[in-house]
Amino acid sequence: MKINLLAIASGLSDPDLLARLDVLAGTERDASAELVAHLAVLDSRPGVYAAQGFGSLFSYCTQALRLSEDAACNRIEAARACRRFPVILDLLASGAVSLTCVRLLARHLSPENHQAVLSTASGKSRRQIEALVAELSPQPDVASSVRKLPVFTARSPSSTAPTPAVPAPSEPDTAATPSPTLPVAPRPIVRATAPERYRVQFTIGPETHEKFRRLQALLRREIPDGDPGKIFDRAVALLLEKVERTKLGAATRPRAARSIRPRTDPPSGDRLPSRDVPRAVKRLAWPRDAGQCAFVSTSGRRCSERAFLEFHHVQPYAKHGPATVENISLRCRRHNQHEAQMIFGPYRAERNQETDG
Repeated sequence: MKINLLAIASGLSDPDLLARLDVLAGTERDASAELVAHLAVLDSRPGVYAAQGFGSLFSYCTQALRLSEDAACNRIEAARACRRFPVILDLLASGAVSLTCVRLLARHLSPENHQAVLSTASGKSRRQIEALVAELSPQPDVASSVRKLPVFTARSPSSTAPTPAVPAPSEPDTAATPSPTLPVAPRPIVRATAPERYRVQFTIGPETHEKFRRLQALLRREIPDGDPGKIFDRAVALLLEKVERTKLGAATRPRAARSIRPRTDPPSGDRLPSRDVPRAVKRLAWPRDAGQCAFVSTSGRRCSERAFLEFHHVQPYAKHGPATVENISLRCRRHNQHEAQMIFGPYRAERNQETDG
């Protein structure tokens, strides 16, 4: 039974677990490339799946092969691209490009550009692929707009008939009005639409909307058309300046670093360095590490995390590590905890204060 796989994996040592995962990932890539190749051939023989009672290749994939709708779309798009450019199969098998990457690029590939485009796309993330697509097919800037979302009316628990999302204007709801609820908001969007151009989309509430309208009115002299994009740019610049000043000690004319009084270790009487990281140290450590976790594995791979970063003591504070530029480095939460456990052993709540890197 497949449930035994979990027990087998749990019994592996750490090195064996990583080695096995590497093998399995390679096997999965090979299987995906082979599946895509076979789908490409089946796509050229529609009578084969039609004879089996399937009206489309998509129906065959979702019903006969039991693929999810997204998985079917990705593989069908990749299969059709591979019929035009078979080199994609090698790139899929090697992991140089993913199925999602091929789906995004497929309609922009041509006999003249496919080698250069696929070479550029090799090893890129989805966001980088979207930026590449924006270069291949630039879109015009999205027109600035601020629109109110439709209000969904809540359906009573006893109701069996579907409630219309938005009541018809000619039939206002005169009955007891249920508590209004907003539709599920779509995920915020930051997407490349052309070289150096990005579309930003998000939803705000009535209080933020009112603040924005007031800001538009106050900025009419500087921004006569009230363009939300220009206001957004100004707001982000001001907020970034404030956050960098607060969290990183950024300043146009930074003050000289002040010494922080060390504390005394009660048992030994030793003078310990302060845990606080001076602003002058933060100002230098952040750009030095390029705002990215600076943990490097034994194989030489550096962590790529840029969110939830912490100022980490390379020589732990509990071992008298000073808060100097040389001893402070950026770490994501996971690697901050990982390095603490490497030095102090498994985490225990009662010694949280002393082991925090």
